[in-house]
Amino acid sequence: MRNYFMGKYKFRALKLGIVNKLILSTLFGISFNIAINGSSLAEESTSAPLKQLDSLISSFGLGAESDEPLHPDKAFVFSHDEPTHKDGVDSIEMQWQIADKHYLYRNKFKFILKEAKNLAVGEAEKPPGEMKEDQFFGTLEVYHGDQTITLPFIRESSEAASGTLYVVYQGCAERGICYPPINKKIKLNLPAVSNANGSNNSVANSTTVDVTTSDTAPLAEQDQIAASLNSGNTLLTLISFFGFGLLLAFTPCVFPMIPILSGIIVGQGRDITTRKAFTMSLVYVLAMALTYTFAGVLAGLFGENLQAAFQNPWILGSFSLVFVLLSLSMFGFYELQMPASIQGKLTTASNRQQGGSLTGVAIMGLLSALIVGPCVAAPLAGALIYIGQTGDALLGGMALFALSMGMGAPLLLIGTSAGKLLPKAGGWMDTVKAFFGVMLLAVAIWMLERIIPAAASMLLWAALLIIPAIYMGAIDSLPQDATGWKKLWKGVGLFILIYGIMLMVGVASGSKDPLQPLKGIGGGGVATAQNEGLVFQQIKGIDGLEAALADAGSRDQPVFLDFYADWCISCKEFEALTFSDPAVQRALSGVKLIQADVTANDDIDQALMKKLGIFGPPALLFFDRSGVEVKAARLVQFMDADKFAEHVQGAVK
Repeated sequence: MRNYFMGKYKFRALKLGIVNKLILSTLFGISFNIAINGSSLAEESTSAPLKQLDSLISSFGLGAESDEPLHPDKAFVFSHDEPTHKDGVDSIEMQWQIADKHYLYRNKFKFILKEAKNLAVGEAEKPPGEMKEDQFFGTLEVYHGDQTITLPFIRESSEAASGTLYVVYQGCAERGICYPPINKKIKLNLPAVSNANGSNNSVANSTTVDVTTSDTAPLAEQDQIAASLNSGNTLLTLISFFGFGLLLAFTPCVFPMIPILSGIIVGQGRDITTRKAFTMSLVYVLAMALTYTFAGVLAGLFGENLQAAFQNPWILGSFSLVFVLLSLSMFGFYELQMPASIQGKLTTASNRQQGGSLTGVAIMGLLSALIVGPCVAAPLAGALIYIGQTGDALLGGMALFALSMGMGAPLLLIGTSAGKLLPKAGGWMDTVKAFFGVMLLAVAIWMLERIIPAAASMLLWAALLIIPAIYMGAIDSLPQDATGWKKLWKGVGLFILIYGIMLMVGVASGSKDPLQPLKGIGGGGVATAQNEGLVFQQIKGIDGLEAALADAGSRDQPVFLDFYADWCISCKEFEALTFSDPAVQRALSGVKLIQADVTANDDIDQALMKKLGIFGPPALLFFDRSGVEVKAARLVQFMDADKFAEHVQGAVK
């Protein structure tokens, strides 16, 4: 932070009998950096400019007659009481005696806790100030006279707590002197208490330093779910999580598993029976559920997101290739195009991948859980929070398993139905296999979208639509005796063909959204710019977040933090459907927008997520003007534009 200390001194020159007023204006440019690195704090830097000014005046021999400014410690006399524990809450009272014709800025107070043990800072209770038109910072709220601020502390347990509290504040004098930020250090040693209400006041270890969280507001949805696990009714908890899983079953993070499982079953051809289809579906769902449970328990206990670790370009590319090979077998490509020697090997490998053995089906279910759907929804986040806070991996794991089985129940039903309803032979069977072959190609493209440019993915979607449309007869003439079904088939093919061509035109016009391929054509520059979405400042790691919060605090701005990753499907939904909405952009117009891109999921990204208690994207956090997170406003799942705009208004009011 760069602050400018301006001093205006009047003195009367008495030499040679000349009675004139001489105004000496001294401008000191001082680069002031609050360096807080554990054991020392450079408090002397606050008074250094004044000492330089004193030396300059003394060199003129006029020190005795100069109208010197007050030293910061005299202009703003700081004192504090010892921390107290009352009604289950620890707090400290700090007092300021502000000299006449001086004032402190209300929004410049910072309370930073370092070397914390079993302790975090809450939201400071600051009295209202007076509005002032300041020549340096514009219209701001300021304090005059005597002021008291109470700062509550939050313990994680009833054990003794300690830390070093740094109190930062800044003020000015009415005559035009603006002091640099003043900082004080308070050593905190809080004894153990008999009842610290730890369950109500707990804060994750990751949020005990500069980035703080206020728990005085209502709990966010995922925290309410975590709290519900403490209800003591295990059966009700498991039923509830099974219901949550049913609700998640048709979200973009789970829906792609439907064509995968259906393709495995259809790939068995005429040999499939209802019983075999049910067995294969059950094995697939159980493998998926157990993988979710195991990965979730690890994430809750150790903060490691295995699904995020599997969003590697090589892994995604390899898995996409598997689906391409599966789809080619659906089209009969191996039998028609390959030499017999190669055909036999490919068919054998394909059958294994399609689930010819239950082991192959289980492996596909395991990989689908890790690679296909790496999203974090509120119920999943709630279970992970509970495991992380309590260490109860048994109940948390049971809840995750129930959640996963709820997600898999529709898959089980669809897979079994596929075995019952599919035709056993003939042209219809070939058509159904071709349909699921196209669906498997769609899954492959859907996965590649996470690692390839938007234009390339749109071209792949265009090819996937245009080529099947041609096979459907979109460009062929209908015979005069064509049946209604053939006319319908051609109509569907023609529609798909047109949309595929629109995608290609969209790529040429610069569009990046497959759902709005012609958005880049027409509409005017203003509309196009408005629909581009929000413009975020990119941050990296804990240091980047703290710097952004400090900058926003100096501007008296709330902060919106978006955790994003290229492989996060819900993040893409937010980007395309929510952040591009004008109502959302208006709601966030006065908010500092920052984004943490955790696509790489490296050590720096993981440290930031662990600090904030984030298990993976999507995660949307709001911080108030003092840099404290509004915990109740945290989101970990998709929300449409209308609801999000309303949510923002409540979060930043």
